[in-house]
Amino acid sequence: MKIILFLFSSSLLSQVAPRDTILELKEAVVKGYLSTQPLLHTPTSVGIINVNRLRSEADETLLPALNSLPGVRMEERSPGSYRLSLRGSLLRSPWGVRNVKIYMDEFPLTDAGGNTYLNLVDTRSINRIEVLKGPDGSLFGANSGGVVLIDPVGSQQDHSGLELGLSGGSYGMLHQNASLQFQGEESQFNLDQAYLRSDGYRENSAMRRHYIQAAEQWNYSPGNELELFAFYADLQYETPGGLNEQQYAEDPRQARQAAGPNPGAVEQQAGIFNKTLFGGISHEAHFGSNLRHVASVFGSLTDFENPFITNYEVRDERNFGGRTYLELTWEDTGVEATNWKWNLGLEWQQSHHEIVNYDNEGNAIRGALQAADEFKTNSHFYFTSFTANFYDRFTAEAAVSLNFYKYNFEALSAGTAPSGENGFSPQWMPRLSLSYLLNSNLAWRASVSRGYSPPTTAEIRPSNQIVNTDLQAETGWNYETGFRYMSRNNRLQMDASIYFYKMEEAIVRRLDQDGEEFFTNAGGTDQLGFESLISYWFLEPGGDGIIQGLRVTNSYTHNQFEFRNYIQEQDDYSGNRLTGVPRNVLVTGIELRLPHSLTFTAQHNFTDEIPLNNANSVYADSYHLVQAKLMWRAVVNNEHRLEIYAGVDNLLNEKYSLGNDINAFGNRFFNAAPDKNYFAGITFGL
Repeated sequence: MKIILFLFSSSLLSQVAPRDTILELKEAVVKGYLSTQPLLHTPTSVGIINVNRLRSEADETLLPALNSLPGVRMEERSPGSYRLSLRGSLLRSPWGVRNVKIYMDEFPLTDAGGNTYLNLVDTRSINRIEVLKGPDGSLFGANSGGVVLIDPVGSQQDHSGLELGLSGGSYGMLHQNASLQFQGEESQFNLDQAYLRSDGYRENSAMRRHYIQAAEQWNYSPGNELELFAFYADLQYETPGGLNEQQYAEDPRQARQAAGPNPGAVEQQAGIFNKTLFGGISHEAHFGSNLRHVASVFGSLTDFENPFITNYEVRDERNFGGRTYLELTWEDTGVEATNWKWNLGLEWQQSHHEIVNYDNEGNAIRGALQAADEFKTNSHFYFTSFTANFYDRFTAEAAVSLNFYKYNFEALSAGTAPSGENGFSPQWMPRLSLSYLLNSNLAWRASVSRGYSPPTTAEIRPSNQIVNTDLQAETGWNYETGFRYMSRNNRLQMDASIYFYKMEEAIVRRLDQDGEEFFTNAGGTDQLGFESLISYWFLEPGGDGIIQGLRVTNSYTHNQFEFRNYIQEQDDYSGNRLTGVPRNVLVTGIELRLPHSLTFTAQHNFTDEIPLNNANSVYADSYHLVQAKLMWRAVVNNEHRLEIYAGVDNLLNEKYSLGNDINAFGNRFFNAAPDKNYFAGITFGL
């Protein structure tokens, strides 16, 4: 590989890619709280993944980058089948994203029913990710896990250009992407297209995704900006299903086998087919230097099909809504300056779901009708926050939202549940946060906030097709304190926090005698956690010699999560560890800058054993996962950017299960992850 790179270097290049130390070590900022503020002054726990971090990993998945943040766990049962948790368990998530609110720019990707199709978005269309950890409903509505804010590509560039990329790897992986940007005097247009496919490591685990994303920003007059954003995704992936311990030991690549009256995953051609159109329009207006107004409308259409072992589900989903807020600021100067910001706003969403289940006659052929229901979900909240900074040292933030949630359902077929309506009482979600700079580099912070997370549509009407109107919302209080340190020029960054989240009415997944899922409230949980993150440039980038830059990062997560009072019929799980949560996760990364514009990155992830059922009688083994990537960047003819890279995943060839089916029917807990596999790619920018 190095010989090839040097040949390219000598024959095509007039200069290598310039190193920008300032770019690498500039001050970190947080954008999530409606306006930009320095990370050191931010009084809450925040994780940031920039575009350089995303590009240092395999570019077809977000897993390595997100899992490098403490308190964040992303899993993959098979290519395309993801789930995500922030500071919490996966009790509610057999797949997908629940209990976390996700935004794409100004627009909620999470629908009114609480579900998020994060797997639709292509990684190359993302420029930056912010993770706000812990309950944060004061500005973003109902959640108890946290908020993820995704910044699409485009805003980081100030010129027109075209970028083309192609990568491939083991198990038939192919990822093609193209990005086009037009930069005008008053507008900017971005068009991003991508195609991703994989044959998968296991039987019945192939996937493919077509993705296109467009964004237009138009400053039509001083202080006024209009933004249009849209994407369309066509995603298909097969679901191999879980294996029991014996099957996992004998052949981890096999799909779920037939058992009793139920056929296997291959015979039923189990999988997901998701076609979604998502879009929104946002307007930002500045009235002088102190007052700003933002308003947006958005919506999505989803055509969803899921041939499964026991049925064939078809869903027609429509979601639309709006969000608006005012921001009033006061900025002072001087040694005794006092600056403050006040926000007031609301967000409203409504979802419409038609859910129809048929028999799966085999080979993904629809049979007789089993059940059909219509759901309409209405979610809205009002929010306000006030932030003040005194003497550029002490920051205080007080915020609160008032949340409303209700749903209507109607039976569309005979023999199913009758029509009805269920409304939840309005819920206040306050948050108080403080930050104090002990010196110019070290800040202490503390916060208290309330979490509130109503059940999602998929939990109210799960695969057993019974509408559960008794399911209650999760609630709880989170108490947190921590320290954040940033040296001059940000060469050394450290962050540590400890929190305690006391949850009530935890929602858990259970299975009936036929293996169909349903959800119930399981009493309370005690979730005590510790998180730390360290990043240090031993050698700042831009130096001379063999090693021209060296950075080491380390994140550590400790989860002391337990059921406080959970009794299920004759079984008492009180005091047991929370299902699906590893006790310890340690992630260490290295970035090595070498001559001739070579960069080597590697990451080691240690994940502790994981309890797979509420009784804590079965555990997934701990594992060590090592990934590495070698990348070469340069400039062709003084203007064209060229990037060539190659890497390896699971370098130690560990046998591990990623995306375990917790409390699985027939003890089918395990979803084997790929063994050692490779990837390589090239990107060219005009």
